[in-house]
Amino acid sequence: MTMNVKVISRNVGFALLVSALFMFLSILVSVSNPNGNDSALAALTISFIITFIVGVFPFIFVRKSDTISLQDGYMIIFLSWLLSFIFGMLPYALWGGPFSVINALFESVSGFTTTGATILDNVEVIPKSLLFWRSSTHFIGGLGVVVFLLLIIPSSSPTRLRLTNMELSSLSREGYRSRANKMVLVFANMYFGLTFAAFVCYLLCGMSVFDAVNHAFSVVATGGFSTKNMSIAYFHSIPIDIVTMVFMVLSSIHFGFLFLAIVTRSLKPLDNPIIKYYLFCLAAVSIVVSIMLHVSGTYSGWAHSFLSGSFQVISMASATGFAITDNSSWPLYISAVILFVMIQGGCAGSTCGGVKCDRTFVLFKALGRQIRSAVHPNVVREVKIGNNILRDDAVSKTVLYIALYFILIFISSGICLLSGVDADNSVVATVSALETAGPAVGRMGFLGNYNSISVVAKLTLIIDMFLGRVEIYPVFAAMSLIFSRRKRKQ
Repeated sequence: MTMNVKVISRNVGFALLVSALFMFLSILVSVSNPNGNDSALAALTISFIITFIVGVFPFIFVRKSDTISLQDGYMIIFLSWLLSFIFGMLPYALWGGPFSVINALFESVSGFTTTGATILDNVEVIPKSLLFWRSSTHFIGGLGVVVFLLLIIPSSSPTRLRLTNMELSSLSREGYRSRANKMVLVFANMYFGLTFAAFVCYLLCGMSVFDAVNHAFSVVATGGFSTKNMSIAYFHSIPIDIVTMVFMVLSSIHFGFLFLAIVTRSLKPLDNPIIKYYLFCLAAVSIVVSIMLHVSGTYSGWAHSFLSGSFQVISMASATGFAITDNSSWPLYISAVILFVMIQGGCAGSTCGGVKCDRTFVLFKALGRQIRSAVHPNVVREVKIGNNILRDDAVSKTVLYIALYFILIFISSGICLLSGVDADNSVVATVSALETAGPAVGRMGFLGNYNSISVVAKLTLIIDMFLGRVEIYPVFAAMSLIFSRRKRKQ
């Protein structure tokens, strides 16, 4: 089946118009500067004009078509993300400063994929309007450029139905029964509601309006970009630390179940085995890391050890990457413990990337079944999650995905190592990129940056961030379609 260029171009155009809208809002931030327009006004204006023209072009010259195939859907998802990265880098590249072409692309991909890794040595010298655009990429990417597109498409359109089923992972629908069209609205309502709630809480804790908006965008997207070099540590505020921890946890839980808990005014919808497993992991690893920090002498007081340990565990498990301390002085074995929750990530149906704790939960269940079957080979055993019995093909897909994830870690770590990245960061930075968490260790840790690594390493991590955010398969499917189309032409 040939791809429908008309439907692909129109839908990708929608995605670019979303970026153009936030570029326009960034322009308003620039012109509202009481000291006059900041230095990013020209870069943002040119970027807005280019992005808007390219985004609106298909609506003027391409006739509308509602017919969408599976191939079209994969290409829409792939190109919507890819072109958002490319046009999203324009404000950085045109402004200049530390933003070479590769650095601008790295920052753009990191923003849209909600990774939060940065090449900036000094965030606070960046104009406010450009910082707002930087946080806006988190806000757009957290909900998903395709989900923004789905909010615009009429609910009765077959395009919306097919794209919804493709964009929202099957994991996000496990145990949560809702029509596809309704799921988009549920996720969007929770996303906007959590962002507004985080903004209000930050204001009440003493942040300025500008900082509150940027950090609300970042925390609910589980992104990690901050307006300060010291991240959350800059504010020296325990209430802000606690608010950030709460919203990092909430934003890494399935939005459908959170929505049901709010609507029913009951915690019963959260009585889900995967959510309980995720919260248990957060609590257990936080306690272990806090004890290690105290026993190792990294921090003398138990309160300081517990706050720092819990914050950083939640930050990495939720793939946010905010920091209240510098982990470069931590013993390496503590980072190794945190690596487990970083690889596992948050729940499906949230703004987290990476493996997802749903898959690791299924993996542990499958391993348990295999061990019991070895002991009692004549007993038929099934993998159950709550009251749901998983089919063997669903379990196999989960195991294959995790295997593919670790193959990517192996390949990417090897490339980074060969390009000059030290052994520790070759692994941790790759995991962090695939998990869309952000920080690694040492000079690329919580308060560090990725500016010093080679172009090859940056390109490798850019690809990893993309794969981690869209869950690998859509990218591979789109690339397969592109290459197979070229072969047919030859």
